[in-house]
Amino acid sequence: MPTFQSKTFKSSAASNTIGARYRSALAKHPFALFGLPFILTMVAGSFFLTPATALRYEKHDRKVRQLSRDEELGIGADRRKVDMREEYYRLAAKDLDDWEQRRVKRLPGEHDGVL
Repeated sequence: MPTFQSKTFKSSAASNTIGARYRSALAKHPFALFGLPFILTMVAGSFFLTPATALRYEKHDRKVRQLSRDEELGIGADRRKVDMREEYYRLAAKDLDDWEQRRVKRLPGEHDGVL
């Protein structure tokens, strides 16, 4: 007779628990008890998260609305032509040491950051 038995000792109280029964069934049917619930959770999560992502993109679309043709044409009507050399010389001629810091006007309802 060998010194140690190959079977591990299992008490009768431990074999009646839900965990022990699940472990023994998992060894026999691993896909049905582990893989299938995992895949079903991933698929169900995808279906439950779809409305949340749709709300996100709808909110973004409300912020960035498409301009109508009239508004689009009116935007660029009063713009001047820009010449890089002219802009360079115009900015080079400015006095950069004499400037004043001014606070930007905020939109109504926008937080101004003042404590």
